[in-house]
Amino acid sequence: MGLQWREQLSVGNDLIDSDHKHLIEIINLANSSLQKMSRPELAAALDQLFNYSKLHFALEEKIAAAVGFTGMDHIHASHEALLVKLSQVAREIGNVWDAAAAEHFGAFLRDWLINHVIKEDMLLKPFLKKYSPRFDPRA
Repeated sequence: MGLQWREQLSVGNDLIDSDHKHLIEIINLANSSLQKMSRPELAAALDQLFNYSKLHFALEEKIAAAVGFTGMDHIHASHEALLVKLSQVAREIGNVWDAAAAEHFGAFLRDWLINHVIKEDMLLKPFLKKYSPRFDPRA
């Protein structure tokens, strides 16, 4: 069973929450490709995950700065580390691909998202509560 959005994952900003929902969809696609042992589908899903994550992190950092989040250096460093780790693990899957490797990689993707949302983004929630859920600093 794939990851599912739960209201407990909401940080209180529609843009960030929408991005997180889309990231869950991409991770579920990657997990599906792992289960089917489809290297082309996995490569496409990982490429999509990496590119979408870069866009999401940039927007999230813009929102965090606009609401006065005090941990900007930390959140930026965390985002950079997540992207590096994603690239590293994607390369590690290599040519030898068995059920154990697929399970390990699938667990990494789930943990990658959950750790990002629960451990990092929830730190934004108290700052975001002062704003409308539709707050968009780009508008």
